[in-house]
Amino acid sequence: MRWEIVEAAHFGSVRAEWDRLNRTRSPVLASRFVAPLLREFGEGCMLAVGGDPARPAALFLVQRDSSLGWSTFQPSQAPLGLAVAEAPLADLLPGLLRALPGYALTFGLTQQDPDLQPRPAERGVLRNLDYIDTARVRVDGTFDAYWGARGRNLRKNLKRQRSGLEREGVAPRLETVTGPGDVAEAIAQYGVLETAGWKASGGTAVAPDNDQGRAYRSLLEDFCAEGAGRIYRYRYGDAIVAMDLCIEQGGTLVILKTTYDESIRTSSPAMLMGEESFRAIFDEGRVETIEFYGKVMEWHTKWSEDIRTLYHVTCYRWPALGTAHGWAQRLRRGRGKPAAAPA
Repeated sequence: MRWEIVEAAHFGSVRAEWDRLNRTRSPVLASRFVAPLLREFGEGCMLAVGGDPARPAALFLVQRDSSLGWSTFQPSQAPLGLAVAEAPLADLLPGLLRALPGYALTFGLTQQDPDLQPRPAERGVLRNLDYIDTARVRVDGTFDAYWGARGRNLRKNLKRQRSGLEREGVAPRLETVTGPGDVAEAIAQYGVLETAGWKASGGTAVAPDNDQGRAYRSLLEDFCAEGAGRIYRYRYGDAIVAMDLCIEQGGTLVILKTTYDESIRTSSPAMLMGEESFRAIFDEGRVETIEFYGKVMEWHTKWSEDIRTLYHVTCYRWPALGTAHGWAQRLRRGRGKPAAAPA
């Protein structure tokens, strides 16, 4: 395949082709998800166009990650590496690697979902590596059947929390923001809640005037304008105590971010919000899968036992380089067989 490497500013002109090539229909690979991330975090990013530029067979957003290596554009806000193609992505890597500027020795295809891109066999110049385990909820049947299959401790604990709130005269309620004109206010409220927690000290909290806030506002406004975005807002009385930022497409709803009031110790607003929002999702019958796309935590396992492993693929310029890298990993670790090389 012929490859052309151009400035990422050309992404706007290929958005329709990008969406055509997003055969998985995943919302986190939709162009309206990608464009705000590229605008806010894509400095130094390039666009690799494979095949006929008028009707590409592959589009990769790529970035240099070392003097001799490249990878897919992977901002922390994107759960998957940003590339789409008609063919399996891994099959395209050797040709792409040789087309990249300079003399690249490696290319990393990062954070791939095996349900969307089957994990390739390690062969020739290709090696793969586990990334994280992630969980999802299959929306199948009734909510009551789903809820009845959850652990007894979870159901009992949340019921006890609701009783406690009722005794205290606190009325919890779930609100769903779906209008694009309401997104800016909701993102500001999300920022207030998140900056009061531990993320504020690490500088990773969303705020209306930072790059994260601008990116989430833009993409959620675009998704909501198409009827495919929603922000769940949970209140104790008038106080906002938890929020979820969500997008959907092709029957999949992705929970991009969750925050909650960390000062509340006698109940779990995020879990209570989850119970009510999941009930609403089951009842509406539009979504088939709820994706968390984060590293599996203990609380994820309360919602689902459906867990799979995301992975990276590394393509080397020569097979011997991948073999040498594997042996170097083995020597550093001092035991076992050669490890798969990192993306």
